[in-house]
Amino acid sequence: MPATPDQVRTFAHAFDQMTLNISRAVVGKEDVVRLALTCLLSEGHLLLEDYPGTGKTSLAKALAATVRGTNARIQFTPDLLPSDVTGVQVYDQRTQQFEFRPGPIFHSIVLADEINRASPKTQSALLEVMEEGQVTVDGTTRPVGSPFMVIATQNPVEQAGTYRLPEAQLDRFLMKTSVGYPDHNATVALLADAANRDRTAGLRPVLSASAVSEMAAVADQVHVDPAVLGYISRLAEASRTHPHVRLGVSVRGCLAYVRCAKTWAIAHGRDFVGPDDVKQLAVPVLGHRVLLRSEAQFDGVTVEQVIAQLLTDVAAPMERVA
Repeated sequence: MPATPDQVRTFAHAFDQMTLNISRAVVGKEDVVRLALTCLLSEGHLLLEDYPGTGKTSLAKALAATVRGTNARIQFTPDLLPSDVTGVQVYDQRTQQFEFRPGPIFHSIVLADEINRASPKTQSALLEVMEEGQVTVDGTTRPVGSPFMVIATQNPVEQAGTYRLPEAQLDRFLMKTSVGYPDHNATVALLADAANRDRTAGLRPVLSASAVSEMAAVADQVHVDPAVLGYISRLAEASRTHPHVRLGVSVRGCLAYVRCAKTWAIAHGRDFVGPDDVKQLAVPVLGHRVLLRSEAQFDGVTVEQVIAQLLTDVAAPMERVA
């Protein structure tokens, strides 16, 4: 059943209210905020990569504070163990039984701070829960509930003490984006309010956890014409055969692309996905899924350049479809 005009208006209004709330803490980055909210309402996970001090953690905390639910923060360090994330079985001498102590992953929104400072073994503890929404410990599977979102921050791999995220884990993130440094006016505004050490502390939730699931269900009803679906498929196929690419977009990536495009469209007040939605989301949805060959990297080729070429080479549907 397609989304009704009332549902579209209600969704877009709630999306704008959430954007305004988060922008009180993350100044001058409305475009990044809208991408993060699109990821949340598409029931996906977000990877924020940037240099230290650009506001990655503030964005993640502000997003968690905007949703009235449970949230937790995991500071990833080299000595962090998988059980520190998922939980552990503990023997209770009084009952003479083992009981499960859930880890911080059992929350609605989980901030995985500096995820690439932990070992690959600990990073892999997130693979099952990010894909299936459940955790298996000692042979017992436990769901983490809904909604569930991991917001991970990482420093560029060139920085000391970082590990590269494996391809399987990168593909489980719906989007990857960066915050970037604020412009001059936003920087001056932040400096004028330097006494405020934590701009996220005063944020009030504007959406309940259950409302997130309801909005995600409405976004699923947005219409996507077969011509647009074919466009996404052709982009993925072209990425796999590009001469500079060693690993292109997977089927999981295509599904993520469609989900994000639906949410992006309804957030802009439309009940259908157009080719422009696909183009605007290309870098955040595909950027971490397109992995370049070593020789291309040595030659200075960037993922953004490859995606731009894909958008140029693959013909988009000529007419806007509704």
